[in-house]
Amino acid sequence: MSWPTVPIKEVCLYAVDCPNRTAPIVDYDTPYKMLRTTNVRGGFVDTRNLRCVTRETYEKWTRRLKPQVGDIILTREAPLGDVGRLTSDEQVFLGQRLFHYRANPEKLDSRFLAYVLQSNQVQGWIKGVGFGATVQHAKVADFLKIPIPLPPLTIQSRIGQILSTYDDLIENNRRRIALLEEAARQLYKEWFVRFRFPGHEHVKIIDGVPEGWSRKNLFEVATATYGHAFKSELFSNEPIGRPIVRIRDVPDRSSETWTTEDAPVEKIVDNGDFLIGMDGDFHMNFWAGGTAWLNQRVVRLLGKGCLSTGLLRNSIEKQIKDLNETITGTTVKHLGAKHLKQIELLIPPTILLNQANEFCDSIRNMVVNLSVGNLQLAKTRDLLLPKLMSGAIAI
Repeated sequence: MSWPTVPIKEVCLYAVDCPNRTAPIVDYDTPYKMLRTTNVRGGFVDTRNLRCVTRETYEKWTRRLKPQVGDIILTREAPLGDVGRLTSDEQVFLGQRLFHYRANPEKLDSRFLAYVLQSNQVQGWIKGVGFGATVQHAKVADFLKIPIPLPPLTIQSRIGQILSTYDDLIENNRRRIALLEEAARQLYKEWFVRFRFPGHEHVKIIDGVPEGWSRKNLFEVATATYGHAFKSELFSNEPIGRPIVRIRDVPDRSSETWTTEDAPVEKIVDNGDFLIGMDGDFHMNFWAGGTAWLNQRVVRLLGKGCLSTGLLRNSIEKQIKDLNETITGTTVKHLGAKHLKQIELLIPPTILLNQANEFCDSIRNMVVNLSVGNLQLAKTRDLLLPKLMSGAIAI
């Protein structure tokens, strides 16, 4: 089945580029937050952990268009062509290298727009107009004339409904993951920061530490495995060899890049391993993408002896975030072994430690299981998408 194609601007109420300058951010929380290219990926716009601005800055940066639920965001660079559909009513605005679409509901279904932009046909066109020796990007004018297939509105709506069913399940699981991770954070704060652990009424605080507790250096209770320097020319988007975990894969807990190169077996990670990206924003996550190679500038930390990996994550999470605020770099912040060696953890007596280990590891297991489920849902959606867009599956 062949549908007519039209320039995207003809079926959108708005198609606007971001302001081509960096908004001034603030170091305190506000309701006004900036989207970056890293927040737009795989059909979603991730509105967690965004940088904040003042209301004045927000109003200035959204003079042309304020994002709203249902709008579609496309990345113009780093990387080129990633798509996300806004499902949150938070007050966000576009940072640099992003493009903003709002469908005309009389001509175009907004959910269909999100998926047609992810189709092989449209992605091929976008990549075809991209240019740049190291980082691909595209001209603003090209983003106004992207040719999109345009079936009748009823078919658009049906395609959007089918595919968004998978994304709605994925998003629901993401919310559950966020709630689970927050539950683990709250337990850690209550027991290890506020010292309101079971039986705390009968324990003295000596030099800022409960009696019977001890301070341990990170490497006394955890092992670190640093990634291998794989040859980037051997990376592939085809499933040949073994997946490879790069920094950009840590937030997604999975990888779509493969390599045929081998490395020592200790560089292999598996589901549930705790990973930290060592450059940029120092992303942290439990891995869920199956066995994969650990690439350079990504580190795996595993609890050893008395400390579980689940509790380890909660024990160092804030300290890693604090390091992100203090480490400086000419262009990109770098987290090194020397920084990790500065981290100290509080270790309570065995009974209390075992309870915390059990709770945090149960959270880790549920998070990983939900994440694996999301990867399967996304895989099924991605198999359906080209069949629906080509008309191979009748609607």
